[in-house]
Amino acid sequence: MHPTTTTESRPEAMADVPGICELPLTRAVVQYRDAHELNRSGGRIQDIGLAVVVEGRFASSVRAMDLGSAEVKYLNLASELVILDWVYDPTLAHIRALAAAGRDAAATVGLGPSGELRRYCFDLALRVLDRRGFSHLTRPTLLRIGFRDLCKDLDLHESTVVRIVTGRDEVTRVHLDYDANALVFRSAGPSLGTKMKASIREIFPQLPIQRPAADDVGGSTAWQVRFGVPVTFAELRASLLAMRRGLNHLFARFEPERFRSVEGLLDTFGERATLDLLARQGGEGDWRETRDRSPSQRQGASAAAVDHTTAMSVH
Repeated sequence: MHPTTTTESRPEAMADVPGICELPLTRAVVQYRDAHELNRSGGRIQDIGLAVVVEGRFASSVRAMDLGSAEVKYLNLASELVILDWVYDPTLAHIRALAAAGRDAAATVGLGPSGELRRYCFDLALRVLDRRGFSHLTRPTLLRIGFRDLCKDLDLHESTVVRIVTGRDEVTRVHLDYDANALVFRSAGPSLGTKMKASIREIFPQLPIQRPAADDVGGSTAWQVRFGVPVTFAELRASLLAMRRGLNHLFARFEPERFRSVEGLLDTFGERATLDLLARQGGEGDWRETRDRSPSQRQGASAAAVDHTTAMSVH
């Protein structure tokens, strides 16, 4: 007698998986980028790219509130969904109540989200980031918050962009590519001024300067300065410090009067340093970094970042 094995016919491959995520995203704290919404390069100055989904059945269409500006965003996250955390139902209910009260006030006086709502949302963002610590997932948001401080100090307006008048009828706009940690210099004209390009190479001599892989159409020209992807919180802050010093140097060269005015304000009120809030909450010199590196590797990387920033000083 010979044993026999019977097998049922295997179903079609596509029958093994539904192909659709059934997880409702309401209450999720998600990251989003420019590609997920219709917005200008670098984003709006009040946004931080971290939002809580107030209503969203599918990733392709969610209504979310940015935790920096408290503005409602309509996002398509189908191509890239990054969930950092979840909020409780009472937390979401409180956010909705504050937003409803703010809408009533806005209808009367014509203002945006209330200060109470913005403060609550940003405090929530800091708590989420403190829970998650420094990682490749939180890095873009941390860079955006740090660069937002820089823009508010140097050139406060509606966009997270620094504008520098580099010639007659020529303005260079500088924003940060948060994923690549690269400063992008863009001119509205067909070319970036030769003086500006020479100054960029002089101020950032040891960093690669190149054209972006996919430049925008419309006649504008862009160059980017790549700082390298930081792998610790200390390296991230060192990159932001090098950017601040480099942009200060460009301001002093091309707009000396404006630079003296900005410098006077910063001497009086000090530089914005939102990321210091995280460093203090963490209670560690390098905040809460990912633990996949040895102590010697982390110490060496931090020292290298500090050395590079010192070399970039414009003083």
